[in-house]
Amino acid sequence: LRRFLSKLRRKHGLPKPNHQERQYQAVVDPPMGQQVQVDFGFAWATTESSRKIRVYGFGAILSHSRYRYLEWRATPFTTASLCETFERCWAYFGGIPKEVVMDQDKLMVVSENNGDILLTETFEVYRQAVGFGVHLCRKSDPESKGRIEAFIKYGKYNFIPHRTFRDIDHVNEECLAWLERTANANIHGITKKVPAEVYAMEREHLRPVPK
Repeated sequence: LRRFLSKLRRKHGLPKPNHQERQYQAVVDPPMGQQVQVDFGFAWATTESSRKIRVYGFGAILSHSRYRYLEWRATPFTTASLCETFERCWAYFGGIPKEVVMDQDKLMVVSENNGDILLTETFEVYRQAVGFGVHLCRKSDPESKGRIEAFIKYGKYNFIPHRTFRDIDHVNEECLAWLERTANANIHGITKKVPAEVYAMEREHLRPVPK
């Protein structure tokens, strides 16, 4: 097969494809209230006694306004704790978008085949109860949800390392203050708008959180 393809390329003057290259194009922002991107990560925090401990983060970003949410845990996520974190995320956003964009993580996804998604039982029950759609990113392709990837990296390599860990509640208190003071209040580098100001309009397009 390789010789056949090589012969075709020589015959028709076709260049050999570079599989390391990726074609980039501008990504159009989805409508207000349409989409949230979520991701996970862990970071090494330093305690007051200079001991290193691992903390686990959940990040979410409304794709239109770039309004963000970030939360940390002292233990790894389970499907149940993830659903609880989603609840706090929706409360922070003041509503729920139509679609969640996420990785094919085992906490949420059993399998995916050509668009057919099988979610874990717990997450599927939660998804149906809350009422949002799911869009899975291709495996090992973080750039298909680039908005949240950059945010999670910032949390891992900038937010956590520059703070002293007392307990997880204190970390999350500082995190919420940082979101309000900096992450959602400064002009976004790409949109050139303040996320909090755009979110004030996008919030009207989010569905109410079920009671």
